[in-house]
Amino acid sequence: MNVLYHMPAPHTIYAGRTIAHGYKHAFLDLGHDFRFLTPDDDQESLLLKFKPDIFFTGVGPMTFKYLDLELLKRAKKNGTKVFVNTPFWHSPLSKSRINEVPSLSEIKDWVSLISSGAFGDVYYNICEQGDERMKGFEATTGYKHHTLLLAADKTLIFPEYDDQFRAAVSYVGTYLPDKKAFTEEYVLPLKKKYDLKLYGQDWSQLDRHLGFLQKVGQYLNIPGLRSLQKPKLQLEDERRIYSSSSVLINIHEEYQKKYGDINERTFKVLCSGGLLVSDNVPTLSKYFTVGKELVIAQSRDDWFEKIEYYVAHPSEGKKIGQAGRKKVLSKHTYHHRVEQILKLYQTL
Repeated sequence: MNVLYHMPAPHTIYAGRTIAHGYKHAFLDLGHDFRFLTPDDDQESLLLKFKPDIFFTGVGPMTFKYLDLELLKRAKKNGTKVFVNTPFWHSPLSKSRINEVPSLSEIKDWVSLISSGAFGDVYYNICEQGDERMKGFEATTGYKHHTLLLAADKTLIFPEYDDQFRAAVSYVGTYLPDKKAFTEEYVLPLKKKYDLKLYGQDWSQLDRHLGFLQKVGQYLNIPGLRSLQKPKLQLEDERRIYSSSSVLINIHEEYQKKYGDINERTFKVLCSGGLLVSDNVPTLSKYFTVGKELVIAQSRDDWFEKIEYYVAHPSEGKKIGQAGRKKVLSKHTYHHRVEQILKLYQTL
């Protein structure tokens, strides 16, 4: 099967990078052909030569700026099925966040496009069924909303100890304004007591400014500016961090806690066999056995107490991490998500 994945910002240093490569590696590992469609490609030539069976895309300004809808309609007539990563119908995110798509329900042109049947065949995101953020999508567009959770890339994420990444406590993630208060109260104080290592994007004001300029460069496809910043880590570095730290902390944005969104970090840490100590996202208990496959802190005191305990008892943490890895490998890799996608494809 030929799979084409739309990447309007191929130089991104944020989560879209690891998600896209997770799907790429899973499809390839399962014997399919896979390609990215980027702003540098000749869309007409690529669609004619590659003849995708499945085309992945999204909804948003970047998507539509670098997607020829007429060519897509032609591909659909030739048998291509379009899977659309769909924004929230009612978004809880601030409109000031330029890297996030606003509420889909407010953009009438996009709603009309979806409702017309000329765009996607399958619409999905990480929302659980019945989530209030998607209420109204199905009734208005006539399309079902499918839940497709994030996952771990098992071709890249597995146990691999590396002494250069050894630490008592580590965190890999992007600094986000919505996490600022939690970070200052729960994360930074750990530096006073432990060897704390923070990895990821936008942890300095300079990086945040450069990141903004880079997003402008990606939107306008300006060489140099679109790749102004390089990723702080190679894709394979994450497994070494997760495998070489006594405790891996996980923090979510407030809307994620409220609605129960599980971030990709959860699956990646566990797939590496690392001990995950997470802030309180109730949905985690739906997919993992708390205390046996991962650890959840119920309060501020509980957060610091659990971190202290597992830093002092690494063998216990290792057992939990191994159980978490077993669960992810059985249910939550991108191979599993590809299997879900292929089952949906067969129904079209």
